[in-house]
Amino acid sequence: MIFIDTSVLSLAFRRKAAPGPEPPLVQTFRRLVEDDQPVSIPGIVLQELLSGVRTENDFVRLLGIMEGFTVVQATRDHHIAAARISSACRQGGISTSTVDCLIAAMAVEAEAKLLTADEDFLPVTRLCNLHLCEA
Repeated sequence: MIFIDTSVLSLAFRRKAAPGPEPPLVQTFRRLVEDDQPVSIPGIVLQELLSGVRTENDFVRLLGIMEGFTVVQATRDHHIAAARISSACRQGGISTSTVDCLIAAMAVEAEAKLLTADEDFLPVTRLCNLHLCEA
């Protein structure tokens, strides 16, 4: 199982400003989808993604695209695990967000790798069993 982070989805569905190849992480994401690999999206990622949309038309378009993906909802245990990750990060001198800790906790519990462009997850891997996908 692979969880897709907001950073990758934002890159994949952003309107192209200039011609040229897609970033490697977007290519990896598209290949996973085309190969029908088991990918899921944490519910908070869906919320983050849709929150960044500027127009109603874009919101509806993106929501339609996201209908094809399995969305994993956070449980009470995920929130508790996220708090533990947050505490470990703070004690380790690592600055992280509560949302990133929740995504990490959900990925760890599901034994899923996380596909992300957000380098903030890298130090978190040293403090919990989070595994990142290679582009």
